[in-house]
Amino acid sequence: MPDPTPDTTPDSAPGAPSDRLPALPVTFRPGRTRAVLLFAAVAIFVAISLIGLLLKQFSPGERLSFVFTAALLAGVLALLSRPRVDADETGVTIVNIVTRRRLEWAQILQVNLRPGDPWVFLDLSDGTSLPVLGIQPGIARERAIADARALRALTVARTTTTDPGSSQG
Repeated sequence: MPDPTPDTTPDSAPGAPSDRLPALPVTFRPGRTRAVLLFAAVAIFVAISLIGLLLKQFSPGERLSFVFTAALLAGVLALLSRPRVDADETGVTIVNIVTRRRLEWAQILQVNLRPGDPWVFLDLSDGTSLPVLGIQPGIARERAIADARALRALTVARTTTTDPGSSQG
């Protein structure tokens, strides 16, 4: 699948949708971060399990505890690799580490990724803010910025009602 061309529109134009919207359905996720976490999960599981199984002075129960501990650590890393954003015609599904939330397009007022933010935040119509761990500038900053812009453009394009009179002060 070809990578979308870099978005050169400034962040200061939040109201204008991009000329090139991603085809729906689309999934945004931190690919490099996910690959590193899953590789580390497998490596840790194999290393700790091998150490536990190869040490002859341990009883079978102690060896099993090594394998169990390795599986537990690998499971935590797998959970950390879970975040993603699934966008389709009707809305967005935000999958964070242990939670999943479905939003209609009209519920999303703004998509924010400010300098220094660890991930994208969505301003919602109920007055709350939702962290979106599926778009995070950790390892791949440019990719996260492009994904945030694409999600912002999709939100603007798919939102049927806007409230220009809402002001916060």
